[in-house]
Amino acid sequence: MDKTYQPHAIETSWYQTWEDNQYFAPQGAGQPYTIMIPPPNVTGSLHMGHGFNNAIMDALIRFRRMQGRNTLWQPGTDHAGIATQMLVERKIGAEGLSRHDLGREKFLEKVWDWKAESGGNITRQIRRLGSSVDWSRERFTMDAGLSNAVNEAFVRLHEDGLIYRGKRLVNWDTKLHTAISDLEVENHDEKGHLWNLRYPLADGAKTSEGNDYLIVATTRPETMLGDAAVAVHPEDDRYKHLIGQYIELPLVGRRIPIVADDYCDPEFGTGCVKITPAHDFNDYEVGKRHNLPLINIFDADAAVLPGAQVFNIDGSVNALLDATLPADYIGLDRFEARKRIVEAFDAQGLLEKIEDHALKVPKGDRSGTVIEPWLTDQWYVSTKPLAEKAIGVVESGEIQFVPKQYENMYFSWMRDIQDWCISRQLWWGHRIPAWYDQAGNVYVGRDEAEVRAKHGLEETPLRQDDDVLDTWFSSGLWTFSTLGWPEQTDALKTFHPTDVLVTGFDIIFFWVARMIMLSTHLTGQIPFKTVYVHGLVRDGQGQKMSKSKGNVLDPLDIVDGIDLDTLLAKRTTGLMQPKLAEKIAKQTKAEFPEGIASYGTDALRFTFCSLATTGRDIKFDMGRVEGYRNFCNKLWNAANFVIENTDGQDTGTNDESVELSSVDRWIISQLQRTEADVTRHLDAFRFDLATQTLYEFIWDEYCAWYLELVKPVLWDENAPIERQRGTRRTLIRVLEVILRLAHPFMPFITEEIWQRIKAQAGVSGETLMLQPWPVPNESRIDAAAEGDIEWVKAFMLGVRQIRGEMNISMAKRIDVILANANDEDRRRLMENLPLLTKLAKLESVRLLDASEDAPMSATALVGDMQVLVPMAGLIDKAAELARLDKEIGRLEGEVKRVGGKLSNEGFVAKAPADVIEKERAKLAEAEQAVAKLAEQRGKIANL
Repeated sequence: MDKTYQPHAIETSWYQTWEDNQYFAPQGAGQPYTIMIPPPNVTGSLHMGHGFNNAIMDALIRFRRMQGRNTLWQPGTDHAGIATQMLVERKIGAEGLSRHDLGREKFLEKVWDWKAESGGNITRQIRRLGSSVDWSRERFTMDAGLSNAVNEAFVRLHEDGLIYRGKRLVNWDTKLHTAISDLEVENHDEKGHLWNLRYPLADGAKTSEGNDYLIVATTRPETMLGDAAVAVHPEDDRYKHLIGQYIELPLVGRRIPIVADDYCDPEFGTGCVKITPAHDFNDYEVGKRHNLPLINIFDADAAVLPGAQVFNIDGSVNALLDATLPADYIGLDRFEARKRIVEAFDAQGLLEKIEDHALKVPKGDRSGTVIEPWLTDQWYVSTKPLAEKAIGVVESGEIQFVPKQYENMYFSWMRDIQDWCISRQLWWGHRIPAWYDQAGNVYVGRDEAEVRAKHGLEETPLRQDDDVLDTWFSSGLWTFSTLGWPEQTDALKTFHPTDVLVTGFDIIFFWVARMIMLSTHLTGQIPFKTVYVHGLVRDGQGQKMSKSKGNVLDPLDIVDGIDLDTLLAKRTTGLMQPKLAEKIAKQTKAEFPEGIASYGTDALRFTFCSLATTGRDIKFDMGRVEGYRNFCNKLWNAANFVIENTDGQDTGTNDESVELSSVDRWIISQLQRTEADVTRHLDAFRFDLATQTLYEFIWDEYCAWYLELVKPVLWDENAPIERQRGTRRTLIRVLEVILRLAHPFMPFITEEIWQRIKAQAGVSGETLMLQPWPVPNESRIDAAAEGDIEWVKAFMLGVRQIRGEMNISMAKRIDVILANANDEDRRRLMENLPLLTKLAKLESVRLLDASEDAPMSATALVGDMQVLVPMAGLIDKAAELARLDKEIGRLEGEVKRVGGKLSNEGFVAKAPADVIEKERAKLAEAEQAVAKLAEQRGKIANL
């Protein structure tokens, strides 16, 4: 192998080899094990959340594949209705065209053309991350098979009475002209106003204070044109006598009732609330309770209509209520209408006051437009019947959440579930399989031919519904539609239910719950047995990664590296405000003054897995990646050492007549424990503990100790042949098992090393990824050898500690005296004396006679035994005391400086919390160093 580890020299070629040889395809003879990749949007590129998610899934699938399971990790992408349509509309908009200029058919051709050109970006990134998905089974939510499944699901749910069309309030995006889901709405904290408006009482009624009006407070005065009532709390003594009476609605002149409802908070404002059921979700619920009319005042652009559209609460047309709206506001945008209406209230003496008010403003995540609650005809899934079964399979344990506490979040949402709006006013997506005749009657079927045949409509003109289905509808079928449903394919029978869904907690309801509902109803099976829920990836300061903050990291930039100029261009592209771009550029330069170094895929994957604690958000630190890049280097260098000492040598792989030293038996014993622990942690989805166990064994036990402890045997020409053979065999066999254990987390480096050592290790096979997973052998656990080597380690650490404290060069051989040694200490000393003498650089070792006084010595403890190093002649006492005094003086100055800063009230009051915390840590570290050096000085002074 090359002397230096260069990840780019091995990663791309190995992935191509794996894929070309179809190693990712199901092939194990064991029980099936399936993971469906959460389909990323075809429009975008992978972010850190995808990178984290993929690292977890690949670790699981490689682990189970090596256990002999018949594994399938199926990839795919989502058509992402709104996002993709917006992107293509912008593209043709640059040519001066709109989708309406092209027409539906031509526009969709443009979308498919774009998908063909750009859709491979995601798959390229997934490959670069080493994900061992079965590319031969890649699916897309708009491919023919999945489209067929979507139509089938819609028809069956409609036939079962679970899909219906109704007029309801939805999140309406006035720019995109479509309903959107709650998930696509972002609430922004903004400063706004609370307008207090006077509503005159009708029929001479008075308040308890004698006023002939009520005061209502609203953040949206423009919607008063659609008010259907004013509500008060039923127990509010100020207004009890007015319940059932009427208001003369200003500007409109319509009489509206005063109703009693618990929704009102007597402590907020005046305790009176205007109720506009057609333009507010909470008001809509109040309207249902009191059978209020729905008065829609806006068109699709949120401009005021010439006449209001009035409906009963069930969605039927209400022709009795006067739908006239004031001519002054017709055609005005909602915000211009707000301005004019407030001016009119003020002119009529009906504007009580305007207060500053903090608001949460809902905006479309794609368009950035303020969302309007709007009354439209949409298709809905009746979810309560589906939710009952979906709750039951989690309660019974058929589906388990890891960590378990996320079940409570799931139950909370599911028990308060609302019907699901599944229609979208887009062109890109699965068109709803419903047709209308000229009278407006609706017919649902798998295609138009089925509808005509079923309903005898051979000659009747029919028009298909223009709407498409919510993207979550098709992705809700993902686990079974991708396996060929509704056909009962072999793949569906073999791999469904799937085993694990790996996902973030933020889409438990929007995706996870819907998959459970649709799968249990349509297939009679759960979609997966376990839901592993991970946290969100945040930056090093714990902030959510977002483009507006300029803290987004692309996982491939960490893998391949990126220079500062390119990174700045990526982070500031498209930012509208120059000041924000300048701020982000400044932050980026401070964090990455030279860009981001290339760390390789394995280091990043190991970092992700090491951070995968139980459900908590992940604070991503580039220092961790650098540390695990060093870990890769350590493994690479260890492998080179093994190769140098085994190539062309007898490693005893075909000869069991070898002699194993206590060092060999110790590392083999530790390996059994490591195999058991890593397997146990992976079974429990504790990737953090699995990687920690592996890291500590490889770095601390194998590299730091074992490779050092065996050098005397390997390099001693007079050592017994059987002992050398046993050490070489142990050396390479343990490394081979290490590579198998580490492969799920670091597939590239482990494959490269394994290919180089497999022959010497006595194993065969084309690829490491299809080698058997290590299984611990309890008979190889050797407590005696473990005790002996732990004693050796403690002895050597004690000597090293003394050398460090007393500033004794490692080149200088030292005498050691052992005091208070028992019989076991003596045995261990005699058996390991050559090893200790060589590695600890000892001149001599002797036991202190019971009648003898120990000379002035530096001391370390190994159990109850004292390791004494006589100081006479080892150090220049005066020079060492002078050195220590100088260092203590420097540190005391640091303590005084930092302590003074922290005692300054002005600094503590103004400095950020993280800066103060760093200063406190700096002070504590300096104080500890002073104490340690003072103790060391005292020892030397007493010599």
